[in-house]
Amino acid sequence: MNHRDPAFVSLRTSLVTSAFTSALLVSASLVSASLVSASLAHAQPVNSRADHGNGGPGEFADLAEKVGPAVIGVNAKVAAADDDDSSPGDSSGPDDLPDQDTPGRAVPNPGRRGPGNLPKLGEMTSIGSGFFISADGYAVTNNHVLGGSDRADVRTSDNKVYKAKVLGKDPVSDLALLKVDGRTDFSYVKLADQPPRTGDWVLAAGNSFGLGNTVTAGIVSARARDLETGSSEDFVQIDARINRGDSGGPSFNTHGEVIGVNSLIFSPSGGSVGVAFAIPADTVKTVIPQLKDKGTVTRGWMGAQIQSITPGIAESLGADNLHGAVVVGVQTGGPAAKAGLKRGDVITSVNDEPIKSANELTKKVYAGAPGSSVKLSMLRDHAPNSLSVTLGQLAQSQAPAGAPK
Repeated sequence: MNHRDPAFVSLRTSLVTSAFTSALLVSASLVSASLVSASLAHAQPVNSRADHGNGGPGEFADLAEKVGPAVIGVNAKVAAADDDDSSPGDSSGPDDLPDQDTPGRAVPNPGRRGPGNLPKLGEMTSIGSGFFISADGYAVTNNHVLGGSDRADVRTSDNKVYKAKVLGKDPVSDLALLKVDGRTDFSYVKLADQPPRTGDWVLAAGNSFGLGNTVTAGIVSARARDLETGSSEDFVQIDARINRGDSGGPSFNTHGEVIGVNSLIFSPSGGSVGVAFAIPADTVKTVIPQLKDKGTVTRGWMGAQIQSITPGIAESLGADNLHGAVVVGVQTGGPAAKAGLKRGDVITSVNDEPIKSANELTKKVYAGAPGSSVKLSMLRDHAPNSLSVTLGQLAQSQAPAGAPK
């Protein structure tokens, strides 16, 4: 089910591109400037634990110089409908997540069409960020940056522009994989093997407002943040400032390893207030190989809408300490309906492993293989009960970004 909170803002900067509007608007991508200079003559991973210690501000300049060449700006042509403010992707990505599942709503930004300003035209330009993960041109960005496009323009830190193919997109995790052909010497970065700790320094990099390579610094504010806004992912929360155009950009630890992909901000006003959320590196490691191999991600599907148990719901059920997820809807003909799951059932564990929230249940279902069976323990009419559900396969059309299924 979809949860939307106006405080979550997506940051995709979309610019109208036509002969008429080009006379009125100056595309931020035309004035992008590289803030970091580095030679790309030899392909090499730009992070090295030997180069950095554990400490912060004094080392950011060296770190920014080292990782900068692997960070890219990403421009994609998207249909005007993909840029609808009501779409989920609009809810909270550093660009403007336009998916109907991404939590939040889009807020008009500088250079972007605002309600009543310009008529919707057939095509617009989405501006975001990304980063190379291999010397031969594989790059990661956000799904919502690309909309429905299968092509993108990539701008490197030395201000060169390359055509990129979209190899795969995953609206559930909000990740996408690009491929730039013709070179095998791109500088690239590696994903961190260990999750960050709360309080660790972090350097965020991206294409803020389409200006080109930009870095901001801060700390990891929290780990495994469950936003309860519809996404099944737990996020890394950082206080480095993430701006429009930064969606898809990397956040680094002090060793130059990517600890997350910047995707959402929390903002009552639409501007950066230093509360941002990144997709963890572990999620990237799970999703990207599947996008590379087959262009999609295989997930289990149950066909039920769920909601986390709140104190109020627990009280109404006469169980103050109850945790889990309550079923608020069952799709006709889906796996859950066939297994006998009903509206009002309270699911408390999956395969005998307790769950604390709807988010936990969603992740366990997604992790299941289509055709496999999962045991759901639950309360029905205040009495313990259980049943087994044979999972189907989640289709992208069935799960807009992050909607619990």
